[in-house]
Amino acid sequence: MPPRDNPTARQARLGKELRKLRERADKTAREAAGLLSVDQAKISHIEAGRVGVSPERIRRLATFYQCTEEALIEALCDIAQEHRGRHWFDKYRGILAPGFLDLAELELHARAMRSLTSVTLPGLFQTENYARALFAGVTPKLPSDEIEIRVEHRLKRAAIFVDRPNPAPFTAIIHEAALRMRFGGRKVTREQLEHLIEVSKQPNVTVQVIPFTSEDFIEVTQPVLYANGPVPQLDTVQIDSAFGGRFLDAEADLHKYRTLLDIAERASLDPEASRQIVHHIAREL
Repeated sequence: MPPRDNPTARQARLGKELRKLRERADKTAREAAGLLSVDQAKISHIEAGRVGVSPERIRRLATFYQCTEEALIEALCDIAQEHRGRHWFDKYRGILAPGFLDLAELELHARAMRSLTSVTLPGLFQTENYARALFAGVTPKLPSDEIEIRVEHRLKRAAIFVDRPNPAPFTAIIHEAALRMRFGGRKVTREQLEHLIEVSKQPNVTVQVIPFTSEDFIEVTQPVLYANGPVPQLDTVQIDSAFGGRFLDAEADLHKYRTLLDIAERASLDPEASRQIVHHIAREL
């Protein structure tokens, strides 16, 4: 099988976790290659996510690495069995930058999610007009067809709340500043806030607002998404910025953002009070 040119973030994560297991066991890539009767370059490709690996080989490697974490091994095997091209977002491959697809894939497989935004509202909750206003403000300016394809992709991401029999719990922590930003004008903002109120009534969605009156300093201005994997070792943080999105999975980063989100959640109003403040701001418009 020839190496993949552009492995997805999820494929790369599988390889990275296999490398972690090997290094933790103090085994060399040459030793792993000998176990599987392949050359050392094949192990390098597997650990970079550039070639696939079968569940059988994952289990053989896990045994060789003396890994006894069965839940982790099974989760890695599940990733290995996924076939690229079978999800809705794959139609955008080669059209949108890989980060857009990687984020949709992360949301699709997450067991639970928490987000923190201070300037904009979470992408999963955005209306068409609000999303279009945001993409229209990107620098350098995007062509109109690029804006429309990004809007289309963003709206389709929300299908995870309706296409699953048991949607993953999602807690959105939103600073009051984001509610008062008038991207697209008063009409667009009011429509967006009314949509947010309706979304907050879904049983798997919790919206909590950090009011201006909060005295806690929350050290974040860029959107943060914490996605829980099937096991804690596969949790992922996605952060957004003007320079593109980044995926973090080092334990130090996971701990940092869990702590940050815990602080933000404690500084937030409860869901009903949050809904009331959103309603109040919408009425002001």
